[in-house]
Amino acid sequence: MAKERRAFDGKTAQGDCAKGDPISVEAQFHEPPARFEGCFTSFYHMSLDIPDGGQVVDYLQPEWANIRFFGGSCPKAEIGTSVVSGAAITATGPSTLPCRFELGSSQVWGIGFLPAGWARFVGGNAFEMANAVFDGAAHPVFSKFAGLSQTLCDSDASVEEQLDAICDMMDRLAKPHRDEAKIRRVHCELVDGDHASVCDLADACAMSIRTLERVCRRHFGFTPKLLMRRQRFMRTLTTFVLHKGSRWTEAMDDAYHDQAQFTREFCEFMTMTPSEYAAREHPILDSFIAARARIRGSAAQALDAPEG
Repeated sequence: MAKERRAFDGKTAQGDCAKGDPISVEAQFHEPPARFEGCFTSFYHMSLDIPDGGQVVDYLQPEWANIRFFGGSCPKAEIGTSVVSGAAITATGPSTLPCRFELGSSQVWGIGFLPAGWARFVGGNAFEMANAVFDGAAHPVFSKFAGLSQTLCDSDASVEEQLDAICDMMDRLAKPHRDEAKIRRVHCELVDGDHASVCDLADACAMSIRTLERVCRRHFGFTPKLLMRRQRFMRTLTTFVLHKGSRWTEAMDDAYHDQAQFTREFCEFMTMTPSEYAAREHPILDSFIAARARIRGSAAQALDAPEG
Protein backbone atom coordinates (compact mmCIF):
# COMPACT_ATOMS: atom_id res chain seq x y z
CA MET A 1 0.00 0.00 0.00
CA ALA A 2 1.22 3.50 -0.79
CA LYS A 3 -0.31 6.67 0.59
CA GLU A 4 -0.27 10.29 -0.52
CA ARG A 5 -1.78 13.26 1.32
CA ARG A 6 -2.24 16.73 -0.14
CA ALA A 7 -3.95 19.91 1.02
CA PHE A 8 -5.23 22.60 -1.34
CA ASP A 9 -6.27 26.20 -0.94
CA GLY A 10 -10.03 26.58 -0.53
CA LYS A 11 -10.19 28.62 -3.74
CA THR A 12 -9.72 25.41 -5.72
CA ALA A 13 -13.30 24.42 -4.88
CA GLN A 14 -14.50 27.01 -7.41
CA GLY A 15 -16.13 29.24 -4.81
CA ASP A 16 -17.89 26.53 -2.81
CA CYS A 17 -15.43 26.79 0.09
CA ALA A 18 -14.35 29.95 1.86
CA LYS A 19 -11.03 31.24 0.59
CA GLY A 20 -8.15 29.95 2.66
CA ASP A 21 -10.00 26.92 4.05
CA PRO A 22 -7.96 23.82 3.18
CA ILE A 23 -9.28 21.03 1.02
CA SER A 24 -7.57 17.81 2.06
CA VAL A 25 -7.10 14.91 -0.35
CA GLU A 26 -5.53 11.67 0.86
CA ALA A 27 -5.08 8.84 -1.64
CA GLN A 28 -4.03 5.27 -0.92
CA PHE A 29 -3.13 2.97 -3.80
CA HIS A 30 -3.30 -0.77 -3.22
CA GLU A 31 -1.69 -3.24 -5.60
CA PRO A 32 -4.14 -6.01 -6.55
CA PRO A 33 -3.01 -9.56 -5.65
CA ALA A 34 -0.87 -11.41 -8.18
CA ARG A 35 -3.76 -13.65 -9.21
CA PHE A 36 -5.45 -10.55 -10.71
CA GLU A 37 -2.37 -9.51 -12.68
CA GLY A 38 -3.21 -7.44 -15.72
CA CYS A 39 -6.89 -7.05 -14.81
CA PHE A 40 -7.00 -3.88 -12.68
CA THR A 41 -5.29 -0.51 -12.68
CA SER A 42 -5.41 -0.39 -8.88
CA PHE A 43 -7.70 -0.51 -5.90
CA TYR A 44 -7.57 2.96 -4.41
CA HIS A 45 -9.09 4.77 -1.46
CA MET A 46 -9.53 8.53 -1.34
CA SER A 47 -10.43 10.64 1.69
CA LEU A 48 -11.76 14.03 0.64
CA ASP A 49 -12.34 16.61 3.36
CA ILE A 50 -13.93 19.94 2.42
CA PRO A 51 -14.83 22.40 5.20
CA ASP A 52 -18.30 23.79 5.85
CA GLY A 53 -20.22 21.45 3.58
CA GLY A 54 -18.49 22.69 0.44
CA GLN A 55 -18.04 20.86 -2.83
CA VAL A 56 -15.16 20.50 -5.26
CA VAL A 57 -15.58 20.51 -9.04
CA ASP A 58 -13.09 18.74 -11.29
CA TYR A 59 -12.73 16.84 -14.56
CA LEU A 60 -11.38 13.29 -14.79
CA GLN A 61 -9.42 12.54 -17.94
CA PRO A 62 -10.38 9.79 -20.43
CA GLU A 63 -9.75 6.41 -18.82
CA TRP A 64 -10.69 2.75 -18.66
CA ALA A 65 -13.87 1.52 -16.96
CA ASN A 66 -14.35 2.18 -13.25
CA ILE A 67 -16.70 1.54 -10.39
CA ARG A 68 -16.60 3.85 -7.37
CA PHE A 69 -18.20 3.59 -3.92
CA PHE A 70 -18.96 6.69 -1.85
CA GLY A 71 -19.29 6.80 1.93
CA GLY A 72 -20.45 10.33 2.72
CA SER A 73 -21.24 12.85 0.01
CA CYS A 74 -22.34 11.29 -3.28
CA PRO A 75 -21.32 12.95 -6.54
CA LYS A 76 -22.99 14.47 -9.49
CA ALA A 77 -21.10 12.96 -12.42
CA GLU A 78 -21.39 13.70 -16.14
CA ILE A 79 -19.80 12.14 -19.22
CA GLY A 80 -21.11 13.48 -22.50
CA THR A 81 -24.89 13.54 -22.26
CA SER A 82 -25.15 10.98 -19.43
CA VAL A 83 -25.61 12.28 -15.88
CA VAL A 84 -25.87 10.50 -12.52
CA SER A 85 -26.54 12.41 -9.32
CA GLY A 86 -26.64 11.22 -5.73
CA ALA A 87 -25.73 7.57 -6.38
CA ALA A 88 -23.61 5.87 -3.72
CA ILE A 89 -22.14 3.65 -6.47
CA THR A 90 -21.15 5.12 -9.82
CA ALA A 91 -19.86 3.10 -12.75
CA THR A 92 -18.35 4.25 -16.02
CA GLY A 93 -17.49 2.48 -19.21
CA PRO A 94 -14.19 3.24 -20.97
CA SER A 95 -14.05 6.86 -22.06
CA THR A 96 -12.59 9.26 -24.60
CA LEU A 97 -14.36 12.18 -22.91
CA PRO A 98 -13.84 13.82 -19.52
CA CYS A 99 -15.98 13.03 -16.51
CA ARG A 100 -17.08 16.26 -14.82
CA PHE A 101 -17.99 15.75 -11.19
CA GLU A 102 -19.09 17.68 -8.13
CA LEU A 103 -18.34 16.11 -4.75
CA GLY A 104 -18.33 17.07 -1.08
CA SER A 105 -16.48 15.42 1.82
CA SER A 106 -16.47 11.68 1.26
CA GLN A 107 -14.62 8.40 1.61
CA VAL A 108 -14.24 6.88 -1.86
CA TRP A 109 -13.15 3.44 -3.00
CA GLY A 110 -12.33 3.07 -6.69
CA ILE A 111 -11.72 -0.03 -8.79
CA GLY A 112 -10.29 0.47 -12.26
CA PHE A 113 -10.73 -2.30 -14.83
CA LEU A 114 -8.14 -2.83 -17.53
CA PRO A 115 -9.54 -4.37 -20.75
CA ALA A 116 -8.63 -7.90 -19.62
CA GLY A 117 -10.36 -7.20 -16.30
CA TRP A 118 -13.41 -5.94 -18.16
CA ALA A 119 -13.62 -9.22 -20.06
CA ARG A 120 -13.07 -11.37 -16.98
CA PHE A 121 -15.12 -9.55 -14.31
CA VAL A 122 -17.54 -7.13 -15.98
CA GLY A 123 -18.51 -8.66 -19.32
CA GLY A 124 -20.82 -7.04 -21.77
CA ASN A 125 -19.95 -5.06 -24.85
CA ALA A 126 -17.63 -2.20 -23.83
CA PHE A 127 -18.52 -0.28 -27.00
CA GLU A 128 -22.15 -0.08 -25.87
CA MET A 129 -21.18 1.33 -22.45
CA ALA A 130 -18.41 3.68 -23.56
CA ASN A 131 -18.47 7.39 -22.70
CA ALA A 132 -21.27 7.00 -20.18
CA VAL A 133 -21.76 7.07 -16.41
CA PHE A 134 -24.28 4.86 -14.63
CA ASP A 135 -25.88 4.25 -11.25
CA GLY A 136 -23.83 1.19 -10.40
CA ALA A 137 -26.47 -0.33 -8.14
CA ALA A 138 -29.17 -0.14 -10.82
CA HIS A 139 -27.29 -1.00 -14.02
CA PRO A 140 -27.76 -4.65 -15.11
CA VAL A 141 -24.05 -5.15 -15.85
CA PHE A 142 -22.56 -3.34 -12.84
CA SER A 143 -25.13 -4.23 -10.18
CA LYS A 144 -23.26 -7.49 -9.48
CA PHE A 145 -20.74 -5.35 -7.55
CA ALA A 146 -23.37 -3.57 -5.43
CA GLY A 147 -22.92 -5.91 -2.47
CA LEU A 148 -19.46 -4.39 -1.90
CA SER A 149 -21.06 -1.17 -0.67
CA GLN A 150 -21.94 -2.82 2.67
CA THR A 151 -18.22 -2.96 3.49
CA LEU A 152 -16.65 -0.24 1.32
CA CYS A 153 -19.10 2.41 2.54
CA ASP A 154 -18.85 1.31 6.19
CA SER A 155 -16.75 3.84 8.11
CA ASP A 156 -16.15 1.27 10.87
CA ALA A 157 -14.61 -1.30 8.50
CA SER A 158 -10.82 -1.45 8.38
CA VAL A 159 -8.90 -1.02 5.13
CA GLU A 160 -7.84 -4.67 5.37
CA GLU A 161 -11.47 -5.78 5.66
CA GLN A 162 -12.44 -3.62 2.70
CA LEU A 163 -9.63 -4.97 0.54
CA ASP A 164 -10.55 -8.52 1.50
CA ALA A 165 -14.15 -7.81 0.46
CA ILE A 166 -13.01 -6.58 -2.96
CA CYS A 167 -10.79 -9.60 -3.55
CA ASP A 168 -13.45 -12.06 -2.36
CA MET A 169 -16.00 -10.51 -4.73
CA MET A 170 -13.59 -10.65 -7.68
CA ASP A 171 -12.72 -14.28 -6.92
CA ARG A 172 -16.41 -15.17 -7.08
CA LEU A 173 -17.02 -13.25 -10.30
CA ALA A 174 -13.89 -14.27 -12.23
CA LYS A 175 -14.64 -15.86 -15.59
CA PRO A 176 -11.55 -16.17 -17.82
CA HIS A 177 -12.34 -15.09 -21.36
CA ARG A 178 -11.27 -16.80 -24.58
CA ASP A 179 -9.99 -13.44 -25.93
CA GLU A 180 -7.66 -12.71 -23.00
CA ALA A 181 -4.44 -13.45 -24.88
CA LYS A 182 -5.52 -11.20 -27.76
CA ILE A 183 -6.63 -8.46 -25.34
CA ARG A 184 -3.28 -8.40 -23.55
CA ARG A 185 -1.37 -8.41 -26.84
CA VAL A 186 -3.32 -5.43 -28.16
CA HIS A 187 -3.04 -3.61 -24.85
CA CYS A 188 0.74 -4.03 -24.70
CA GLU A 189 1.15 -2.72 -28.24
CA LEU A 190 -1.10 0.27 -27.56
CA VAL A 191 0.91 1.29 -24.51
CA ASP A 192 4.44 0.38 -25.57
CA GLY A 193 4.29 0.39 -29.34
CA ASP A 194 4.84 3.27 -31.72
CA HIS A 195 2.58 2.41 -34.63
CA ALA A 196 1.84 4.78 -37.47
CA SER A 197 -1.35 3.10 -38.61
CA VAL A 198 -4.01 0.55 -37.68
CA CYS A 199 -2.43 -1.80 -40.20
CA ASP A 200 0.90 -1.55 -38.35
CA LEU A 201 -0.84 -2.22 -35.04
CA ALA A 202 -2.61 -5.27 -36.47
CA ASP A 203 0.67 -6.64 -37.81
CA ALA A 204 2.37 -6.12 -34.43
CA CYS A 205 -0.50 -7.98 -32.75
CA ALA A 206 -0.31 -10.80 -35.31
CA MET A 207 -3.99 -10.53 -36.19
CA SER A 208 -6.12 -9.34 -39.06
CA ILE A 209 -7.53 -5.82 -39.03
CA ARG A 210 -11.01 -7.30 -38.75
CA THR A 211 -10.06 -9.29 -35.63
CA LEU A 212 -8.31 -6.27 -34.15
CA GLU A 213 -11.42 -4.14 -34.69
CA ARG A 214 -13.62 -6.76 -33.03
CA VAL A 215 -11.38 -7.17 -29.99
CA CYS A 216 -10.99 -3.42 -29.51
CA ARG A 217 -14.67 -2.57 -29.77
CA ARG A 218 -15.81 -5.45 -27.58
CA HIS A 219 -13.28 -5.15 -24.74
CA PHE A 220 -11.62 -1.72 -25.09
CA GLY A 221 -14.74 0.21 -26.07
CA PHE A 222 -13.40 1.97 -29.16
CA THR A 223 -11.89 1.44 -32.58
CA PRO A 224 -8.13 0.84 -32.80
CA LYS A 225 -7.58 4.22 -34.44
CA LEU A 226 -9.36 6.09 -31.67
CA LEU A 227 -7.49 4.13 -29.00
CA MET A 228 -4.16 5.04 -30.62
CA ARG A 229 -5.17 8.71 -30.66
CA ARG A 230 -6.25 8.54 -27.02
CA GLN A 231 -2.87 7.12 -25.99
CA ARG A 232 -1.07 9.96 -27.76
CA PHE A 233 -3.32 12.55 -26.12
CA MET A 234 -2.95 11.08 -22.62
CA ARG A 235 0.83 11.05 -22.89
CA THR A 236 0.69 14.78 -23.61
CA LEU A 237 -1.86 15.65 -20.93
CA THR A 238 -0.02 13.83 -18.15
CA THR A 239 3.35 15.30 -19.20
CA PHE A 240 1.83 18.79 -18.96
CA VAL A 241 0.33 18.13 -15.51
CA LEU A 242 3.52 16.59 -14.13
CA HIS A 243 5.69 19.49 -15.30
CA LYS A 244 4.19 22.54 -13.65
CA GLY A 245 4.91 25.73 -15.53
CA SER A 246 5.55 23.95 -18.81
CA ARG A 247 3.89 24.97 -22.06
CA TRP A 248 1.70 22.71 -24.15
CA THR A 249 4.24 22.83 -26.97
CA GLU A 250 6.84 21.40 -24.58
CA ALA A 251 4.52 18.60 -23.46
CA MET A 252 3.18 17.68 -26.91
CA ASP A 253 3.78 14.10 -28.03
CA ASP A 254 6.16 13.77 -30.98
CA ALA A 255 3.42 12.06 -33.00
CA TYR A 256 1.49 15.33 -33.37
CA HIS A 257 2.18 17.08 -36.65
CA ASP A 258 1.72 20.57 -35.21
CA GLN A 259 0.02 22.52 -32.44
CA ALA A 260 -3.17 22.97 -34.47
CA GLN A 261 -3.65 19.20 -34.67
CA PHE A 262 -3.06 18.89 -30.93
CA THR A 263 -5.55 21.67 -30.16
CA ARG A 264 -8.23 19.97 -32.27
CA GLU A 265 -7.69 16.68 -30.49
CA PHE A 266 -7.62 18.34 -27.07
CA CYS A 267 -11.01 19.90 -27.76
CA GLU A 268 -12.34 16.51 -28.84
CA PHE A 269 -11.04 14.58 -25.81
CA MET A 270 -11.57 17.18 -23.07
CA THR A 271 -14.42 19.28 -24.60
CA MET A 272 -12.46 22.49 -23.93
CA THR A 273 -9.38 24.20 -25.33
CA PRO A 274 -5.92 23.66 -23.82
CA SER A 275 -5.90 27.23 -22.48
CA GLU A 276 -9.33 26.76 -20.88
CA TYR A 277 -8.12 23.57 -19.23
CA ALA A 278 -4.89 25.17 -17.97
CA ALA A 279 -6.85 28.09 -16.48
CA ARG A 280 -8.95 25.80 -14.29
CA GLU A 281 -8.01 24.45 -10.90
CA HIS A 282 -7.81 20.64 -10.76
CA PRO A 283 -7.56 19.75 -7.05
CA ILE A 284 -8.38 16.06 -7.51
CA LEU A 285 -6.95 15.23 -10.92
CA ASP A 286 -3.62 17.01 -10.44
CA SER A 287 -3.16 15.31 -7.08
CA PHE A 288 -3.93 11.86 -8.46
CA ILE A 289 -1.75 12.17 -11.54
CA ALA A 290 1.24 13.32 -9.49
CA ALA A 291 0.72 10.70 -6.77
CA ARG A 292 0.11 7.93 -9.30
CA ALA A 293 3.26 8.76 -11.22
CA ARG A 294 5.38 8.62 -8.06
CA ILE A 295 3.77 5.57 -6.49
CA ARG A 296 2.80 3.40 -9.46
CA GLY A 297 5.14 4.70 -12.14
CA SER A 298 2.20 5.43 -14.46
CA ALA A 299 0.47 8.81 -14.34
CA ALA A 300 -2.95 7.72 -15.63
CA GLN A 301 -5.07 4.61 -16.12
CA ALA A 302 -4.89 4.82 -19.89
CA LEU A 303 -1.08 4.58 -19.70
CA ASP A 304 -1.05 1.43 -17.55
CA ALA A 305 0.36 -1.63 -19.28
CA PRO A 306 -0.94 -5.14 -18.56
CA GLU A 307 1.56 -7.07 -16.50
CA GLY A 308 2.77 -10.51 -17.42
